[in-house]
Amino acid sequence: MTGSKKKPSGSRALQVALLVVLLVAASRLQACDAAPGFCASKCAVRCGKGKGKGPACMKHCGQCCVECACVPAATGRIDDCPCYRNMLTAGPRKRPKCP
Repeated sequence: MTGSKKKPSGSRALQVALLVVLLVAASRLQACDAAPGFCASKCAVRCGKGKGKGPACMKHCGQCCVECACVPAATGRIDDCPCYRNMLTAGPRKRPKCP
């Protein structure tokens, strides 16, 4: 029995390598895009209508979310995310940074 396997041709191997590179690149892009979407939706709830916090709230909440990877669900539940709770402003007063 002469069951020798054929080696993939050079162009076939190149196609497979290119496909692997594209799949890896696509998965990295999706992971990077997930965080801003997560933060935007969580901060929209936290800084939502009727709370009078406006665009500054969204800006600071977004910065804190990116660094901490979490946002407390409601104003009274800040202990749900210790990183978010413990971030302080620069300067001598050291006020809470995250809304």
